[in-house]
This record gives sequence, C-alpha cells and structure tokens, in this order.
Amino acid sequence: MLISNAYAQAAASAGGFDIMQFLPIILMFVALYYLMIRPQQKKAKEHKALLEALSKGDEVVTNSGIAGRITRVGDEFVTVEIAENTEIRMQKGAVVVVLPKGSLKNL
Repeated sequence: MLISNAYAQAAASAGGFDIMQFLPIILMFVALYYLMIRPQQKKAKEHKALLEALSKGDEVVTNSGIAGRITRVGDEFVTVEIAENTEIRMQKGAVVVVLPKGSLKNL
C-alpha cells in the first residue's frame, strides 16, 4: 500500500543480472583480439618458420639493415658474410628477410 507497483517492479529487476549491460565490453574485447592480437601472433609464427628454414647460402637482411650471405647456421647464431673475407656472427632473431637467390651479386 505504501509502495506503488511500478516502483516495486523496478526494484526487483535492478537486483537481477542483465547480460545486455556487458555486451559492449565483450564486443570490444572480441574486436581487440581480431584487430591487434591475432595478426601479431600470425606474424610471430611466420617469423619463427622463417628462422627455422635458414640454411647456408641464403641471402638475408637483418633488422639493422645489414645484407649478406649466410655461411654457417647454429642453434642460436648464424654467421653472415657481409663482404669478401668479412663475416659477422649474430643471433638468428636478427634476420628479418630472406632475399631471393642472386640478389647480392657483389658478395
């Protein structure tokens, strides 16, 4: 008698769980995954495959911009010939691109 019916119904529904309140947040996380996280994982997977496929004679470019030909491949390091009788050792992860054969004709 003291509380109107409409007020009592509003108070009863306020205590319940409504999935529609969380739908925008869930959609933002889904969009974040497909726009940012998934492409990065795909790129990392491709780079890992590139590093595992390195072999002697491959022509590569490193992340510092050094171009050369691989002369030795180890578990964690590769030896790259950057000029005649000039070789450097670097981590495999520093290799960014494998060039087509014959790209470095002056080596």
